[in-house]
Amino acid sequence: MDLNYIRRGAGRPLLLVHGIGGSWRSWNTVIDALAAERDVVAVDLPGHGETPALVGENSIRTFADALTSFLTRHGLLGIDAVGSSMGARLVLELARRGGVVGAVVSLDPGGFWQGWEVPFFYHSVSASVKLVKALQPVMPMLAGSAVGRTVLLPQFSARPWAVDARQAQEEMRTFANTPVFEELLDQLAHGEKQQAAPKGSISEPLVIGWGRQDRVCLPSQAKLALAKFPDARLYWFDNCGHFPQWDQPAETIKLILAATSGHGLPEAFAADQRQLQTSQPKVPTAAVVGSTLALLAGGVWLLASRRK
Repeated sequence: MDLNYIRRGAGRPLLLVHGIGGSWRSWNTVIDALAAERDVVAVDLPGHGETPALVGENSIRTFADALTSFLTRHGLLGIDAVGSSMGARLVLELARRGGVVGAVVSLDPGGFWQGWEVPFFYHSVSASVKLVKALQPVMPMLAGSAVGRTVLLPQFSARPWAVDARQAQEEMRTFANTPVFEELLDQLAHGEKQQAAPKGSISEPLVIGWGRQDRVCLPSQAKLALAKFPDARLYWFDNCGHFPQWDQPAETIKLILAATSGHGLPEAFAADQRQLQTSQPKVPTAAVVGSTLALLAGGVWLLASRRK
């Protein structure tokens, strides 16, 4: 099985890997600017977009195998890679394996939760996706207004009202229609833990970017990510939630191009890892519960209005 993909631009190849429930279109906010500088290859992961699901298990391990096979088939081994959310964990895994990718930018990677963070992640995302599925009849109306996006996206964005309306609608559509979503969500929360890459084992540039207001993969999880990938450098996005390409697209483009330029990340452009202990905004469970209830209330109100 091959992966569906699009290819734009010219220059040094750059792989884009979306998150759970997304597609190559998850990069719409940054892909044109990246393609102005690079030969961009954006894939649909198995069971996402126009790529069929794998036969058997759908997990980080099998997706990493599928990506490796794709890169081998297309003569792209050693390609620089950028991942978001689940895709961010995938590119970290490919970097850990060695010989698969070059420079890596991992944006808000999943899989570094511990203790109470596991059910927090699983149940909050599961509830959100169930509501998104239920609200599909009114999703164009909901995602098309700033008020609707404020109600719909607070778990994923620090500035949900400002998220591009078409991007929000596309992402909510694919969230609702990805057949492997529930299996992957369970695998991410309860499946195999991410293996570590010992210090010195990754020679290519590796940057982990994290939104300070991420309510899916909490900023405190960056500590474990750095412990497992000590060769990585950490970059904080201010005023940013789970998707930097939504909340800070210009800064995301700048980071990706700088980190994968072959010249390394300028010291002044990288966040100091010592900020880790002072840069973790607390995200009470009540905030996400409140957001979920607001989403439900907004959907009921819109449905009622539509009937009237």
